[in-house]
Amino acid sequence: MSFVHLHVHTEYSLLDGECRIDALAERAKALGFDALAITDHGVMYGAVNFYRACRKAGIKPITGCEVYVAPRSLTDREYGIDNRYTHLILLCKNETGYRNLSYLVSMGFTEGFYVKPRIDWALLREHAEGLVCLSGCLAGDIPRKIVDGQYEKARERALELREIFGDDFYLEIQRHGIPEEDAAARGILRIHDETGIPLALTNDAHYINKSDAYYQDVLMCIQTGKTVNDAERMRFETQEFYLKSEEEMRALFPDRPDAADNTAEIAAKCNFDFEFGHYHLPRFQLPEGESDSFEYLKKLCAEGFERRYCAAREDARAQMEYELDMIKRMGFVDYFLIVSDFIGYAKSRGIPVGPGRGSAAGSVVSYCLNITDVDPIKYSLYFERFLNPERVSMPDIDIDFCVRRRGEVIDYVNRKYGHDHVAQIVTFGTMAARQAVRDTGRALDLSYADCDAVAKQVPTAPGMTLGEALQLSKQLRDMYTSDERIHALIDTARAIEGMPRHASTHAAGVVITERPVYEYVPLAKNDESVVTQYTMVTLEELGLLKMDFLGLRNLTVLEDAAELVRRNTPGFDVNSLPDDDAETFAMLAAGKTEGVFQLESAGMTSVCTRLGPTSIEDITAVIALYRPGPMDSIPRFLDNSKHPEKIRYKHPSLEPILSVTYGCIVYQEQVIEIFRRLAGFSLGQADNIRRAMSKKKHAVIDAERQAFIHGDAERNIPGCVANGIPETTANDIYDEILDFASYAFNKAHAVAYAIVAYRTAYMKRHYPREYMAALLTSVLDSSTKVAEYIAECREMHIRLLPPDVNESGAWFTVVGNDIRFGLVAIKNIGEKFINLLMAERESGGAFKSLEDFCRRMSGKELNRRAVESLIQAGAFDSLGAKRRAMVQMLDQVLDSIADDGRKNVAGQLDLFGGEDGGAMAEVPVPQVDEYSRAELMAMERSVTGLYLTGHPMDEYREAVRRIGAAHIGAILSSFDSPEESGGFADGQHVTVAGIVDSKRTRTTKNGSLMAYIQLEDDTGSMELLAFQKAWDAGGKFVEDGAAIVVRGRISVRDEKEPQLVVDGIEPMGAAEAAPPEPSRPSKLWVRLAGNDKRAMRRIELLQEMFPGEDRLIVYFADTGRRLAADCVAHPSLIAELKELFGEENVKLVK
Repeated sequence: MSFVHLHVHTEYSLLDGECRIDALAERAKALGFDALAITDHGVMYGAVNFYRACRKAGIKPITGCEVYVAPRSLTDREYGIDNRYTHLILLCKNETGYRNLSYLVSMGFTEGFYVKPRIDWALLREHAEGLVCLSGCLAGDIPRKIVDGQYEKARERALELREIFGDDFYLEIQRHGIPEEDAAARGILRIHDETGIPLALTNDAHYINKSDAYYQDVLMCIQTGKTVNDAERMRFETQEFYLKSEEEMRALFPDRPDAADNTAEIAAKCNFDFEFGHYHLPRFQLPEGESDSFEYLKKLCAEGFERRYCAAREDARAQMEYELDMIKRMGFVDYFLIVSDFIGYAKSRGIPVGPGRGSAAGSVVSYCLNITDVDPIKYSLYFERFLNPERVSMPDIDIDFCVRRRGEVIDYVNRKYGHDHVAQIVTFGTMAARQAVRDTGRALDLSYADCDAVAKQVPTAPGMTLGEALQLSKQLRDMYTSDERIHALIDTARAIEGMPRHASTHAAGVVITERPVYEYVPLAKNDESVVTQYTMVTLEELGLLKMDFLGLRNLTVLEDAAELVRRNTPGFDVNSLPDDDAETFAMLAAGKTEGVFQLESAGMTSVCTRLGPTSIEDITAVIALYRPGPMDSIPRFLDNSKHPEKIRYKHPSLEPILSVTYGCIVYQEQVIEIFRRLAGFSLGQADNIRRAMSKKKHAVIDAERQAFIHGDAERNIPGCVANGIPETTANDIYDEILDFASYAFNKAHAVAYAIVAYRTAYMKRHYPREYMAALLTSVLDSSTKVAEYIAECREMHIRLLPPDVNESGAWFTVVGNDIRFGLVAIKNIGEKFINLLMAERESGGAFKSLEDFCRRMSGKELNRRAVESLIQAGAFDSLGAKRRAMVQMLDQVLDSIADDGRKNVAGQLDLFGGEDGGAMAEVPVPQVDEYSRAELMAMERSVTGLYLTGHPMDEYREAVRRIGAAHIGAILSSFDSPEESGGFADGQHVTVAGIVDSKRTRTTKNGSLMAYIQLEDDTGSMELLAFQKAWDAGGKFVEDGAAIVVRGRISVRDEKEPQLVVDGIEPMGAAEAAPPEPSRPSKLWVRLAGNDKRAMRRIELLQEMFPGEDRLIVYFADTGRRLAADCVAHPSLIAELKELFGEENVKLVK
């Protein structure tokens, strides 16, 4: 073919381009093209994906970009002038061109962003080498000047670009059926005829097929927030912006065949290839006196070995030396030095660092360098799980830091390696199935209710597509086939689902490079963060050093708690806690896991109580097992832990490997060790087969069975039979490994997190006040979690005291046997004011009165709103005056202070010049009655979001217990995380009791009345929806501040917190007097196509794990037969059944 498309927008021209990259490459190949370019708007997000797709399709990829050019300097930002940017196409000829394009695109974001990422003509001139330039579409500077009647200026620009690019500048001509385009083309052809600058024929492709124009239009509506019914919206004028065939393209300008021919000439010039698998690691800056990186690494390891192990530990020393040799051979010496350095910096500054994360905890070198705090030998962890000498790949050390101080470590790395050598990493939000439905529905102008009804029928399984949802959900299929509007909605949503919707910053990823980052990858800017334009996986493929600097809230909690402990116990260190404390394990076994890292969910608590953990190994196993898939093993694991006599090993050689997990395969490391010990695989070989099993590579799995049983002489594997294990037994063991290998968990990661879990549990057990104070501080941004933990404090008999100007710190603090509320949570109180307050208290002693406080804090960020908020929060209550009195006298106090200040300035304070002009008259405290208890609590809530000295529901606490009302906080926390099932389920009928915070009514489309009620108890606040029937019957009881009991059904929508659809409302007194409704067991239905023995076995295992008085009913669709057993209809059970059999096949009936 002698034509190539050089102006193409993919899905990474976000919400503008509709060309999916894989489909685009395939279509180009089908049309007979030999090459294809990518030229997204101002970005290179999709360049590597495009490159791979084209290579896979057998066509040549051309990397490029349609850049935005500022009319003046890229730093000018005057609206009306500098937002009139123009477009220009740039294509990479070679590596120099790629680096220049990468730099230009990066500068567009980091220096030139104004509406769009812009470069300017001067910058273009400096970085033109290695690039082909096309003059652009109708929005290009040359076409725009022609259309505006400025032909000579257009000609001057063309000549300027030829001067910059020489023979690599082309005049671009297009024809999409737009009148202005024809005018531009005539001018461009005239420039060509006058100057000889060559032509290039392009089509501004934004979608692949002509029929896709509608879907691209919907994308534009989503981008601009418009609907397809909006006549004034931004839209393409014709449907010609697709990937046309060569014949269609040549027909656009049949008298200019050279314009088409030149595209092939341009393609021949462009020969840039991405290089994969070649590492570009930065060099570690050695300290003075050191000249060899490896020798320095060995030195650090030797020093660390003395700290971690005794000199006699030859096993550990041999492992360390083996690892060092592997690290050197694989070229990762500087990597380890870099990680060790910034972790060392963090620890030297008192920044909490996690004990480890992921497979790095399997390395003795990491342990000796203080990168991790997990002894891999103690926990039977393997270096090969981290770095496999038989499969060289970049090591991946992810680090948890204190969430509050994580940024300090990133700043250190920036300073050490240079700001242009460090960047964060982009990530893309994609339109998943439900999101696609909602976005498309808005664009099609459908009602929220219709979109929500459709979206809620899409199962919530990870990776669920609309196509799969239509197969799985009968309700969705019925809606699709019976309603034309819904049919169109789903079809359109399917066309755009999975496309990137927006770019954001990866929560933890950081890349460090030897040369400036933009020499390897283009940069963008998200808010104030400079990010790479390629995702984490792509950066790894390009050989760049990527690390995760994660913020872990629980590390902050532990350090804050330790700081409170150190006030009475200097030198206290959470990293030095004993790891075998019986009281801590007893607390976990008793189910007191609220606030304990990893273990506080209802399901985890249940496993802890049934297991009764006695070691960190037990906690490790719980963390590893409590996930979909391995959860099937929990009943056997628990049974074996209680009855060791039931443990059976298929061969005695399995006992030392599996005894720690009561005969069950739980960890990937156990799979590796079975291959090594029983069949003689090397650890590297064993890890390779473990990976193949986890990815279900059946060809590899089948081939390795033979090696496992009979060996492989070429790889020096003796096999099980040669090691005295019967063939039948070896086959059985291989089958068991195969069953579990895809679910087995990384033990190194589980151990590291089990250590953090244990430490949080230890602190809760032995330093409960300090721990709960730190825990409360960590969740101040969530009133629901604060209320939950306050309730836990009550259970632990810890009083929560209101804030106090003489005792409170910024955060929650321990005062005697109680916890004092922190000042930072009070509205209108800034951090600077709090610091000044504490400094004044430290230097001048306790505040004696409201007036004393105001006088001493005058000129220190003091303002009326701040003082009033302190009064309302009860922060002056300990000074003896009533809140009502302080509110009444506040203005007089502030006026008096201001008046005294004015007199002092005027020199009138002491007319005789003496230093003691007499004491200033104090403002008298009014003698008034205090606010009512309800008013005081309302004040507290208005400025802190919480009731501090009590709760309106306190007087009803016993009544609430008698009627069996659910805690609102417990309902809300059940839906905090999509991955974690709590104690309640969508659709479940519950009774709640609380105080009416607010109410509002509205008329529905059918003319009926409905009410929105905000109900609050002492654990949280929830919105209730009362429709006409329920409102007519119970609306008379709903008044602000009224205590009511509500029966209803939990309703969960994707974008909202759980709501309660009301069945009935009663005043608290009437509900208490009424006899309680007898509790009825729930029925949990599971529908199976037929009596599948494997499915039934999994159901039996789950039923054993959740014993109770509800009924689990299995219905066989083929015969109509039913089987039933007792269970508790716990959300964790329901979630697991839905995961196994599909959401539409599992139903809870109350």
